[in-house]
Amino acid sequence: MARRAPRPTRHRRKVGVRRAVLAGLAAFGLTGSAVVVSGLLAPAGAATGAWPEAKGDDIPVARTIEVTGTYDGGLRRFHGTGALGSAGQDEDQDPVFVLKDGAVLKNVVLGSPAADGVHCLGSCTIQNVWWEDVGEDAATFKGTSPQAVYTVYGGGARKASDKVFQFNGAGKLVVTRFQAAGIGKLVRTCGNCKKQYQRTVIVNDVDITAPAQSIVGVNADYGDTAALREIRIHGDPRQKIKPCTRFQGNTTGEEPTELGTGPDGTTCRYTDADLFYE
Repeated sequence: MARRAPRPTRHRRKVGVRRAVLAGLAAFGLTGSAVVVSGLLAPAGAATGAWPEAKGDDIPVARTIEVTGTYDGGLRRFHGTGALGSAGQDEDQDPVFVLKDGAVLKNVVLGSPAADGVHCLGSCTIQNVWWEDVGEDAATFKGTSPQAVYTVYGGGARKASDKVFQFNGAGKLVVTRFQAAGIGKLVRTCGNCKKQYQRTVIVNDVDITAPAQSIVGVNADYGDTAALREIRIHGDPRQKIKPCTRFQGNTTGEEPTELGTGPDGTTCRYTDADLFYE
């Protein structure tokens, strides 16, 4: 894979950002109600390396906060306590936030412990949310409708020993202008859930800083697809981070089998021109 010179993307963002975002998402088939644009134009630090400082006093969360409509955290830091106070990798942990269908969570800093982060029960938008120390997963997407759209715009995650985004449900996950550092995987469609779906993953305009294992893992046998565009990878001169890995998923709970990695035009949709090693 050829090493490409960085493109002047940061200069390009200064002009016509709204138009560029809409055009980019429209190219992936995301238009109308599937795109939440209002307020999505300049989340603090998105894809620039700058992390925001939490504002005000920290908010301990002992019981999951349920969100319908829009929840604006004002960039305050939330962290689990009591039953949500574990910093472990227990798969059965409750989340700090659960988003009902159509809900929006924005301007939140999730500190440590973060329990199981955020759960989306249907279409949702996670905007300018920052995980300082990911617990089990940063966010899990659990909607059952093939029309569900999960949008992650801006924000970032650090210290995810396993996954940042766990895609268990059906539909489409779009991650845009996000940054992650010190992670296992950025996105993984569930490899061994009891009920499987065909899933679509789009990762666009994202920064990944080593160490990291992979960017996206998807199940080829269930028809998953992953499209990668304008991915900047930092601190990986030997290009060991796997951009896209194909798996043989199952419903038995067994560990899924890795089938291969790299672009194939069907499951993993990207080219060398979509990756920038900086």
